[in-house]
Amino acid sequence: MKETIAFIGVGRMGANMARRLKDKGHTVTAVYDSHAPLATELAAEIGAEACQTLARATELASLIITVVTDDKAMHAIFAKQGDSLLVGAKGKLFVNCATVSPQVHLDVEALAHQAGAESLEACMASSITQAREGTLYLMTGGSTAAFQRAEAILKDMSISLRHIGATGQAAQVKALVNMVMNINTAGLAEGLGLGAALGLDLTMLREVFSQTGADSRVLKTDGEDMQNRDHSCFFSGAHAAKDSGIALSLAHEKGLNLPLAEATKKQYDRMVSEGFGDLDKSGVAELTFPGRGKK
Repeated sequence: MKETIAFIGVGRMGANMARRLKDKGHTVTAVYDSHAPLATELAAEIGAEACQTLARATELASLIITVVTDDKAMHAIFAKQGDSLLVGAKGKLFVNCATVSPQVHLDVEALAHQAGAESLEACMASSITQAREGTLYLMTGGSTAAFQRAEAILKDMSISLRHIGATGQAAQVKALVNMVMNINTAGLAEGLGLGAALGLDLTMLREVFSQTGADSRVLKTDGEDMQNRDHSCFFSGAHAAKDSGIALSLAHEKGLNLPLAEATKKQYDRMVSEGFGDLDKSGVAELTFPGRGKK
């Protein structure tokens, strides 16, 4: 039986994922967002219903994809009382794409099972452009049955689809991916910032970095943006702070000291406190380049 799909959270990521599935011939029946105009606009574009309640979205779909902001938002949409995705959820499958704490995915799985539903975490190591093009890097966690049920849909959203294992494990891997990415980004900002202070040609410096041990993926994605002060948002500083915090919480649970991750988290927290949190993570360069630091 062909799944009908609802999207919960239709900001830049969720909306582009919905557009992609619509383009691939899937039936997107419902969209919902806490900021209702986003849902209304997308619904008109793709021919779905802009739901006024979470329960209505569950009613209209067999597979519900959630793309919300954080742990608090996940707990809210899977509330035990009041309006909730769990109302009438028997037989439904929830595919949860938000970057949240591993424990939240376990909590949601337990709540879904109590309601007679299934859940699958589908963590994304990609950004807005990849969401629209269907080239996300997706890592899933949950039962084999839940993965197999969602597999065809997830393949149409991704260029790489990897089932990591049990619920919570994909979120652990995603936290580590973002932790290392954030460390690399903050380190690049310091290297280019120091280069600027020394009066070096930053285009030359980036080329040298790319040909030596200083090369990295973030050099390719963020280096020129840091140099040109172009911080159009694909992954915000606020999200970087949140995700570094998730990884550090996991480290503290295991009694590990991660000084680089701690220092990076402080930098992204500073981005937020100084009013740069809505900029792309490349905006961490605003804290390191001479003559910058004012929004």
